[in-house]
Amino acid sequence: MRLIGLAQRALEAMVARAQSRIAFGKPLAAQGMAQEAIALSRCEIEQARLLTLSAAAQLDRMGNKGAKDAIGMIKIVAPRMACKVIDRAIQVHGGLGVSQDSFLAHAYAGARSLRLADGPDEVHIAALAKGMARPPR
Repeated sequence: MRLIGLAQRALEAMVARAQSRIAFGKPLAAQGMAQEAIALSRCEIEQARLLTLSAAAQLDRMGNKGAKDAIGMIKIVAPRMACKVIDRAIQVHGGLGVSQDSFLAHAYAGARSLRLADGPDEVHIAALAKGMARPPR
């Protein structure tokens, strides 16, 4: 959930920068590259938010064991989504995005670290696939 909030904050910063930064005679927000970055980021954040809500509902109904696949999916999806959204925000900010004058570089480092701290993506992917490939009992 923290990663979703961090990605949301990065999206808000991206939108603000795209509205205020003028390049080639018009705001970045009027240019296709920034529009795509904003739209994709919004979609990906919402997808991760809904998957998190689904995992939480399954936890409530079925407990840890019953929600194992949903938990695994969100552990794969949320960190990857946050890294992509923050990276897009950095791109829209240009050099400012990697400077100490913006929270984005620090946010990216934190999001990327979480892809390892809770177990590498590959571990969650393998566990999810293994559980799905088991023959029904």
